[in-house]
Amino acid sequence: MAPKLLPPKQLQNLRFFFTRSLRTSSSSSSISTSAAVSPLNLAEKPEPAIQNPLTAIQDHAKPSSILDIHDHQKLFSNVPTSKLLHASSNLYLASISPMVDFGMWVMNSRLMETDNILRAAMMKTVRHTFFEHFCAGEDVVEAGRCIKKVNESGLRGMLVFAVEYTGDNDACDQNLKGFLDTVQSAMSLPPSSVSSVVVKITAICPLSLLERVSDLLRWQQRYPSFNLPWKQNSFPLFSDSSPLYHTIEKPEPLTPQEEHDLQLGQERLWKLSEKSVQANIPLTVDAENTAIQPAIDYLTYSAAIKYNKDDNPIVYGTIQAYLKDAKERLLLATKAADKMRVPMGFKVVRGAYMSRESKLASALGYDSPIHNSIQETHACYNDCASFMLEKIANRSDAVILATHNVESGRLAAKKALDLGIGRGNPKLEFAQLYGMSDSLSFGLSNAGFLVSKYMPYGPVDKVIPYLLRRAEENRGMLSTSSIDKELMRKELKRRLKAAIF
Repeated sequence: MAPKLLPPKQLQNLRFFFTRSLRTSSSSSSISTSAAVSPLNLAEKPEPAIQNPLTAIQDHAKPSSILDIHDHQKLFSNVPTSKLLHASSNLYLASISPMVDFGMWVMNSRLMETDNILRAAMMKTVRHTFFEHFCAGEDVVEAGRCIKKVNESGLRGMLVFAVEYTGDNDACDQNLKGFLDTVQSAMSLPPSSVSSVVVKITAICPLSLLERVSDLLRWQQRYPSFNLPWKQNSFPLFSDSSPLYHTIEKPEPLTPQEEHDLQLGQERLWKLSEKSVQANIPLTVDAENTAIQPAIDYLTYSAAIKYNKDDNPIVYGTIQAYLKDAKERLLLATKAADKMRVPMGFKVVRGAYMSRESKLASALGYDSPIHNSIQETHACYNDCASFMLEKIANRSDAVILATHNVESGRLAAKKALDLGIGRGNPKLEFAQLYGMSDSLSFGLSNAGFLVSKYMPYGPVDKVIPYLLRRAEENRGMLSTSSIDKELMRKELKRRLKAAIF
């Protein structure tokens, strides 16, 4: 097939980007990596060293590998040149630490709290750079169009109404409407283009109440005779090694108003679960920080018991493998679910709140709940993935393996095939963040597996907390982002040559 000629303006942009990449590639490879954070899934501990992108690509392209992330032409065959150019530019910007640091300082400052010229300029800049790169749009209509484009490239979407941390019931009710609209929109999109809808419990239940409930659940874990009259059936929320230091003193019982508010929060999750059952679209509940995770797991498991039926898990929980107790809690929850004959789905991630967790534990005089090394986090993640794959092979449960780590992706893909889990099995989904690790996403998809992008949407000012976490992850020279940048640069170079010659 003859190559398509590019429009003159796009051709000029390509020439500029390619020549600039050539001039900066040698210098960028020498950037210090002492503060770099590995982009596995969400935030992680620092890698001891980051490979040169070319070496990393060669290592991930071994002939025996199930995954091929070396053939940039095949990987990006369905990605328009304009999209590829835009993504490359944004990844380049995200690798400039001073720029990211300044942007994060501005977005966290009081300058963003009032209407002024600087705020307007900053919001416009964010809108046309990081927001467009990491988010699916400002409303459900834009998100739907973005999902369709992603689906055309062979991937699916996890649709995320990106709101969190609410303080009152009115805001929770408004957020619930947004989540219900998300499910309704997903029903109108091409079949199977949306793999799941994602919710944060902090968006539909007040944060202060989740803190109170978590304190009470931790106290009951410490003293089993402690009575919680409002507590409904659930799976185990803690293991013997789970951190309980958040709750130092015996908490007061919930007031009648707090019990009422908890019931309202639970009913919101039920309404959303019912809508997901009607749409037959899984509802994935995101994990958050350990201060409130017990309450989140309690509400999630209670909803799963109510709505996960007939070997069809609708409500998924999330396990953060960077936590020392992650594997034990996964084993306990799945064992209880099996005993109750409740099909369960889990999203397995590495974790997104490392800095907060370590600071809180240190301030209280306790060891961090996070693994002591990145190798231990990798091992925990891979063990959790292997365990869930074995359950799928035994025709039970389902898993979303959310990872940006190529080795974890390769190990899971090989394990799935060794267990006889067919390519395209709906109980197994790989996932990466929208705007990150495209080479891994397309590599897994080309290998025949179902792959989704985690795609948040919402007004720019509402999505800033999410963007701040993405900016923190992408600072400096990052291994997977570096691979993506190098592969994109090679593909842009190939297309430029094809357009000229």
